[in-house]
Amino acid sequence: MKTELLTAAGAALMITAGLLPEVQPHSATAVLAAMPDVSYKVEKINGLNIAYREAGDPANPTVLLLHGFPTSSHMFRKLIPELATAYHVIAPDYPGFGASDMPAAADYDYTFANAAETVTELLDVKGVGKYSVYLMDYGAPVGYRMFANEPGRVTSFIIQNGNAYEEGLREFWDPIKAYWADPSVENGDALREFLTLDATKWQFTHGVQDPSSISPDNFWHVQYLLDRPGNQDVQLEMFLDYGTNVAEYPKWQALFREYQPPALLVWGGNDKIFPTEGAYPYKQDLKNIEFHILDTGHFALEEQGDVIAAEMLDFLLHVNR
Repeated sequence: MKTELLTAAGAALMITAGLLPEVQPHSATAVLAAMPDVSYKVEKINGLNIAYREAGDPANPTVLLLHGFPTSSHMFRKLIPELATAYHVIAPDYPGFGASDMPAAADYDYTFANAAETVTELLDVKGVGKYSVYLMDYGAPVGYRMFANEPGRVTSFIIQNGNAYEEGLREFWDPIKAYWADPSVENGDALREFLTLDATKWQFTHGVQDPSSISPDNFWHVQYLLDRPGNQDVQLEMFLDYGTNVAEYPKWQALFREYQPPALLVWGGNDKIFPTEGAYPYKQDLKNIEFHILDTGHFALEEQGDVIAAEMLDFLLHVNR
């Protein structure tokens, strides 16, 4: 029923806005029949096969969906059809994530700068100029690096538990900060517990209102990716490189103030990884921001996807007028 509720919520808003023809009766079956297909594609970018999900008419405004750790474009599986009725949607998997190539950590620089460059080149290959961008977890530093490189391409932000302020790096980050300060084998090994099945389950279920509403398919999908030979080394490189993002925060904040892109913040308020201390500072720098703290956890789409979809469709409708 969760999928039907999500689809119905978005479709009702789009019918009201005139973006979707009214159907009689307003059944889940009729709504689902109006939803566009999602394609699963691959492009060769800098020698790597980069997987991505795509839906909607490329002539429409583009919405770029940037996933977090330790997931992939899979996290947007329900949201993409909602958006694609009125928008062109692209959701890539970064190198080492999802269905994209995963070269050995010794053979490839797993950095947020490289992830941002890869996504930018994918958009260039697809002929995408300007775009709105959904930023979640790792997607925030990927997307903000893209914004810093070409601010004029970004028409708006949708920010979901994605950090750009030191206030948002609380106690959870202490062992990771220790790794930044001293990237020893011992400090790296201390982070491997974040790559276990128990940690994966915790990320999806902590802070949610109803754990039984969270599909266990998330756990098996994510853990399969993390358990691939060599992937822990990939993740440790990304943990280490995350520290380079913190040095970029003042630059990004200055660009927020200068360019003032419209922003929709939909933040899982019970998230211990990126707590709300990292959400409120956006109000200081972004003056045109819609601000929503939701009663859920880190992967807010899993439990509040219907709410987020409706907020996004309303927000994007006004941004793209």
